Amino acid sequence: MNIFSYLLDPTTWIGPGKTLDLLIEHLAYTVAAVGLGAIIAIPLGILVGHTGRGTFLVIGLTNGARAIPSLGLLVLVVLLLGTGFGKTVFVLMLLALPAILTATSAGIAGADREAVHAARALGMTEGQVVSHVELPLALPLVISGLRSATLQVVATATVAAFVGGGGLGRLLISGQRSGDYPQMFAGAFLIALMAIVLDLLLGLVAWLAARRARPRSKTDAEFALAPA
Repeated sequence: MNIFSYLLDPTTWIGPGKTLDLLIEHLAYTVAAVGLGAIIAIPLGILVGHTGRGTFLVIGLTNGARAIPSLGLLVLVVLLLGTGFGKTVFVLMLLALPAILTATSAGIAGADREAVHAARALGMTEGQVVSHVELPLALPLVISGLRSATLQVVATATVAAFVGGGGLGRLLISGQRSGDYPQMFAGAFLIALMAIVLDLLLGLVAWLAARRARPRSKTDAEFALAPA
């Protein structure tokens, strides 16, 4: 048995409900869920990290969210709201929130205090301190949160197929039902490949952000923040 036969067969790729459609659908789940999670979690993480308020609540909520079984949550949402792209994205977004929120709040709170104090000494408002100092310094950690959330969503989106959703999980289900192991391998391989590619892309972004946000001395920070 050639386990690559399904992947290498052109007839399995193009057409409604075939591999390319499922791949795009899986990617759409991931981008939508992580994107919506970032829109909610990053501003909230900035607020918590900058003010130092609500840290205990954030830790409790994120730890609680991580304990939620993804398949059980998907089944519950389907029973209450029905199937659909939006419902699946909503569940995946909930699973993406903890990693992004925790990383963002920790990054903002851990920003170089000397640079923050220098910015305030120059008369910057709190909003300017966040946008010009804390957020750039925290960006590598924020992106690491996005990486963690992306990997979790890519993996969890697989189980959406078990409750009537789409994505590459369908290859696993249909392959298991028919005993088609090359089809199951194709699904597992493409899911792993997607996770690796997305992680590498975000890793590159994090590396570029870390180079720009390298630690500075207090004197360097004052010079960089000084008005022209």
